[in-house]
Amino acid sequence: MNDDAMNLRARNKQATREAISHAALRLAIDQGPHGLALVRVQDIASAAGVSPRTYNNYFSSREEAICSFQADQSRRAGQALAARPADEPLDRAIIAAMLELYTDPEPDRAGLRMIMSTPELEGEALKAFTMAEGPLAEAIAARAGMDPERDLFPGVTAAAVAGAIRVAGRHWLAPGSAASFADVVREALACVVPPAPAPRSRS
Repeated sequence: MNDDAMNLRARNKQATREAISHAALRLAIDQGPHGLALVRVQDIASAAGVSPRTYNNYFSSREEAICSFQADQSRRAGQALAARPADEPLDRAIIAAMLELYTDPEPDRAGLRMIMSTPELEGEALKAFTMAEGPLAEAIAARAGMDPERDLFPGVTAAAVAGAIRVAGRHWLAPGSAASFADVVREALACVVPPAPAPRSRS
């Protein structure tokens, strides 16, 4: 199989994955506050235009399906930082990369509220955000000239970034919040993203 065919297959698989996830979330929202328990695999598959077997090939639970967008975002966190200009200060690079990754486009408010107000979905979303920490720590270490296995800074900063984005989501959903999600995320990240310290001596 040539590269073009492989890329097309990967894009088709991702499109199917996104269609199933979107269908699962919309069905849960349509069912109301306790909608997750009322959504069946058959309903999700039908709404996404796939068979139940295809659904089961992609996801092992409704929670995983609904939160797959957050998981996919988190897997790209390290790549997003690595793509920033090499001469950009680390704190600015992290903030810019996370803003592009998590706020463009802005999250669906109803969908995010559903996820954060349903314990099973909130737990799955936490797992999804945690996926960002390893790749992000490696990218931070690479830019800062550190060893992610020996230095605390990359891992602690990556965990703080993931936590700040979750807190920003809750703040954005709070009654009376009028700021854009990007502004809230930027403010949250500014609380936890420091400039890189000097690399440790390896003597």
